[in-house]
Amino acid sequence: MWFRVDPTSAVGLADQIAARVRAALLESRLTPGDRLPPAREVARGLDINMHTVLRGYAILRDEGLIELRRGRGARVRTDVDVDLTDLRQQIRALVGAAQRLGISREGLITEMRKVAQ
Repeated sequence: MWFRVDPTSAVGLADQIAARVRAALLESRLTPGDRLPPAREVARGLDINMHTVLRGYAILRDEGLIELRRGRGARVRTDVDVDLTDLRQQIRALVGAAQRLGISREGLITEMRKVAQ
C-alpha cells in the first residue's frame, strides 16, 4: 500500500492521506478514473480510524480530485487536471512558506504581483 502517515507530524492524518493521493496523481501512480483503496482497508493497513481516511478522501472530493459514491468507493475523477493539481500543490507550499515568514495573505499577493509583472 502506498499510503504512509506519520502520527508524530504536526500535519493531521487526514491531510497526510490527501497529500499522498495528490502525490500519487502527480507521479502518475494514479490516473484519472482509477479507484482508490477502500477507506476500511486503508484504515486497517495504517492502524487508524476509518473516519480519518474518509476525512482525507472528503478533502480530495472538495478539491475536485475524486468522486465519492456510497457503495462504489472513491475514484479519481476522469476530468481531473493533473497540471492544475501540481500548481495548487506549489501554491500550498508557497502559502506555508509565507506563513512561516510571518507574511500575511495580502502581503503574499503583493509579492506575487511584483514577480508577475
